[in-house]
Amino acid sequence: MSAPPPGDARKVVARNRKARHEYEVLDSWEAGLVLKGTEVKSIRAGKVAFRDAHARADAGEMWLHNLHVAPYEAANRWNHEELRPRKLLLHRDQIRRIVSQSEEKGLTIVPLDLYFRRGRAKVTLGLCRGRKHRDRREELKRRTMQREAERAMKDRGGRW
Repeated sequence: MSAPPPGDARKVVARNRKARHEYEVLDSWEAGLVLKGTEVKSIRAGKVAFRDAHARADAGEMWLHNLHVAPYEAANRWNHEELRPRKLLLHRDQIRRIVSQSEEKGLTIVPLDLYFRRGRAKVTLGLCRGRKHRDRREELKRRTMQREAERAMKDRGGRW
């Protein structure tokens, strides 16, 4: 098996860790982002916050709302608006499929991570269901038990 070309690697800039904690990710897609030059420079510097970011369809297009991209210091008066809606680049049939699934089941479309591939900004969108408080506790218990089991297996070594 050959290695991917050097320009094909993903350089992850930011991850939405809170999303994986608060939501159960059912499906995911990769989408391009329409950005201004100052936004690209700020994202490359890692100045991104996902706080309440979500995607929404409007007139057959997908838009990413509430993604905070900090202003680029060197841009002075040509800077971008920090919380402006950003257009997502997806195929028309993908948009239809995502929207129908989210409306039919009452799910949310949340950005999971932001990265660069071949110099282009991409975002991974997740179709998510909100977790209840008890679900989060159960997930933490399950992860803790799995970690303890792995640790016990490791401590035991190969001695049966």
